[in-house]
Amino acid sequence: MRTTITALSVLAVTASALAGTTPIKPKQIIGTGLVYPTWIGHAPGDESRLFVLEKAGRVRIIDLGATPTLRATAFLNIDPIVTGGASTSDEQGLLGMAFDPDYATNGQFYVYYTGTGTNNLARYTVSADPNVANATGVVMMTWSDPYSNHNGGDIHFKPGTRDLYMGAGDGGSANDPGNVAQNLSSRLGKMHRIRPTVGGASPYYTIPSDNPFFGGATTADDTVWSYGLRNPWRWCFDRDNSDMYIADVGQNAVEEVDFEPNGTPGGRNYGWRCTEGTSNTGLTGCTFGSPSLTAPVRTYGHNSTGGYSITGGRVYRGCAMPDMQGIYFYVDYSTNNSWSFRMVNGVVTEFVTRNAELATSVANQTVNQVVAFGEDAKGELYMADHGGQIYKIIPAAGEVTCPTPNPNDLNNDGLVDGADLGILLGNWGGAGSGDIDGNGAVDGADLGILLGGWGV
Repeated sequence: MRTTITALSVLAVTASALAGTTPIKPKQIIGTGLVYPTWIGHAPGDESRLFVLEKAGRVRIIDLGATPTLRATAFLNIDPIVTGGASTSDEQGLLGMAFDPDYATNGQFYVYYTGTGTNNLARYTVSADPNVANATGVVMMTWSDPYSNHNGGDIHFKPGTRDLYMGAGDGGSANDPGNVAQNLSSRLGKMHRIRPTVGGASPYYTIPSDNPFFGGATTADDTVWSYGLRNPWRWCFDRDNSDMYIADVGQNAVEEVDFEPNGTPGGRNYGWRCTEGTSNTGLTGCTFGSPSLTAPVRTYGHNSTGGYSITGGRVYRGCAMPDMQGIYFYVDYSTNNSWSFRMVNGVVTEFVTRNAELATSVANQTVNQVVAFGEDAKGELYMADHGGQIYKIIPAAGEVTCPTPNPNDLNNDGLVDGADLGILLGNWGGAGSGDIDGNGAVDGADLGILLGGWGV
């Protein structure tokens, strides 16, 4: 009996330590100078800068430090080839960006933008000046988009791999008039997966042979990873375990968060256009309630306590709030309602409404029209207000300065210990967190590095 009580006590303490209870507030780091920001991110290993997209076609740099500063000169300006982006209601523009995992050596990065009746993925490179990109890039993929809305646009490399994933919307209008989200021969309404080359010739990427529809009678679907999406405007990978979170914007009734655990085979059908959230749309194209469809893990209705347009967030992996490790944050663009939860063994836990914390900054500035979340190299989270402001999420008690991350401290708790070993072993043979040497696989070399830094 004594052993049982002790074990239960340890479990209770552990659960309490994991619970995300630190009060939080946004802190404005940039108040002016940005026009309709759409994305925030960082280059691999770069702790000194953030990159921000402006919808019209510019990439801007924020120099971090005691007083973050927006650089006057754009890192990249492709406004002349970008269509749209001239207002908050315009869904077109420069919508997504991803840095090559080997950016430090090859200087490559990728952008997703709308052209005249098209969506486009292009590759650019940095110049000899690290704060200025070369003006000319190469288009890797382009496809027709019949309407101006539902463009998707978020692109991310899966941690520890060279695989680039790209979320494309269903092409717009309403109710997916062409049923393209269910049509595997259309690029629209899908999550795609490609493997960019370093340099090389057109199309500047290869297609992983384990993509779910690779090598069939048609090649049109070879890049498809999953389908049945309406508008995956903002989605992310958890940088520690490579789990995927997709916030899919709804039609007239429901917003949803889809969850794909790392290691899940491709080919999932998320149900649009016959399903919106967990509701039956009455539209054709797939069968509502079919076991072949993957249901969302969270939904909310179109009303004042929910909202009308979900902005997908990020999973917190910083050091300033250790109890928030693994918590996913998201918000509604229209109502400014915000929430968070933690996924544990495929189940939503610790669901919290964050309105009281995230709606106003530490200086009592109103935070609304949140169009994107982002993270810096240390895993701290930021929000972009479409009005032009950038906010950092910090402890309400005051900002914490994080030390340079220890690559062996996989959970960023300040110590290399059994928890880190568990993460590494949990990803053994795969990719993602635990690939300390960056060779694309979690293996014995990584184990040796971790054990060599044990207790530090």
